[in-house]
Amino acid sequence: MPEELSELNRELAGVERRVERRIDPGGIAFGVTVAMLVLMVSLVLPWTGNAQGWEILAGSRTFGALPRLFTFTSLGFGLVVGSLALATRWWALALLTAVGCGISVINGLWAIWSRQTGVLIGGTGPAIGMVLAVVAVIVLTGCWVRIAGRRG
Repeated sequence: MPEELSELNRELAGVERRVERRIDPGGIAFGVTVAMLVLMVSLVLPWTGNAQGWEILAGSRTFGALPRLFTFTSLGFGLVVGSLALATRWWALALLTAVGCGISVINGLWAIWSRQTGVLIGGTGPAIGMVLAVVAVIVLTGCWVRIAGRRG
């Protein structure tokens, strides 16, 4: 009998570890989904001048390093890692998404700043797509921080 109990105890400990590594986004998942959709839509809108976000992402239109860096971080963390976190419900991915989206917010604000200072020397300013993408990543950051913070 003690051998069976120790085996059951090991099995329960394994289940406990697996449950502790999981998240339940609950109703916040709807906000995440809407913000991800807005982020995707922002790619077809102008980001600076008449250049669309997908053109900056692809590198076919260059406006400095900061707007392109923002496209990579916002899509990488906001869409790719965020989608994996929703699909797998792993807490580590949720935390990575929260931190990555926070870094992407900073990159996005720098990208807007770089476009605004470019206007002073004859460049193009930030357009609606870039601003919308920054707002979407701010929402994603808030949602993922709440999701990752509810872990225990």
